[in-house]
Amino acid sequence: MLVEKFDTFSGHRDCVYALEKGNSLSQFFSSGGDGLVVRWNVEKPDTGELFAKIPTSVYALAFDEKRNHLWIGQNFDGIQVLDILNKKEVGSLKISNASIFVIKLFDNQAFVGLSDGTIVVIDMELLSIRKHIKASDKSVRTIDFNPVTQEIAVGYSDFTVKIFDLTDFSLKLVVEAHTNSVFTVKYSPDYKFLLTGGRDAHLKVWNVSENYQLQQDIVAHLFAINDICFHPNLPLFATCSMDKSIKVWDSENFKLKKVIDKARHASHGTSVNKLLWLQESSLLISGSDDRNVSVWKIT
Repeated sequence: MLVEKFDTFSGHRDCVYALEKGNSLSQFFSSGGDGLVVRWNVEKPDTGELFAKIPTSVYALAFDEKRNHLWIGQNFDGIQVLDILNKKEVGSLKISNASIFVIKLFDNQAFVGLSDGTIVVIDMELLSIRKHIKASDKSVRTIDFNPVTQEIAVGYSDFTVKIFDLTDFSLKLVVEAHTNSVFTVKYSPDYKFLLTGGRDAHLKVWNVSENYQLQQDIVAHLFAINDICFHPNLPLFATCSMDKSIKVWDSENFKLKKVIDKARHASHGTSVNKLLWLQESSLLISGSDDRNVSVWKIT
């Protein structure tokens, strides 16, 4: 496996917390502590475009491919939805005074995870609240969906992963997953496994068909695992950490294949917070506390 630093995008004035795809194979968005939402094109690295300016930190972005809408989480306020073709607001919704840590879209519904432990389910067509799911007083940090089993996996700062029914939102299972906050949950592309990571630096693999029994427990990083991201078409996934590194793994046997760090690849000098693998591409995007967005070509 070869890793080449494709480019570094600078322009953010604070930590980068969120990355999201755009409406072309080369386009993506970033946001962070400065409240800036920036649109980038990997083919034109010097022409980052200020897409929106939010008065608070932005921890969560989500792209609605069907409508070409970008959902932006505005902390202590709510959701702002912008049409990315004309950069116009198409709607907003006041939902909470809490921080918004995650927005995930599935089947015409938006799931918004808040720092007060609430998941707000929003009808994307009507931009109206359908449901409040409250299963903890601790922060909702991460959400993913399993359409095969019709389940939602949610990671909380109470150290658990909770599994909900995707149809009626009932709580099905509580997994005592980690010894500290859970920052990232991701189903494998075949939906047979759930991968989780968090502040305890362990990468854990859970077998979905066996009622989420623990399959592997890997001490993957030195400090907190902030994100897990699967390659769109190869049997690979990547993790990133507060230990400043990015690691690439084999998704069939969960073996480590490559470490991307400052010493070997001139990687980030501080915590790596978010990853995004561009569709149909070998380009992996990473966002960091060092205010930079890096692009990695992995072959």
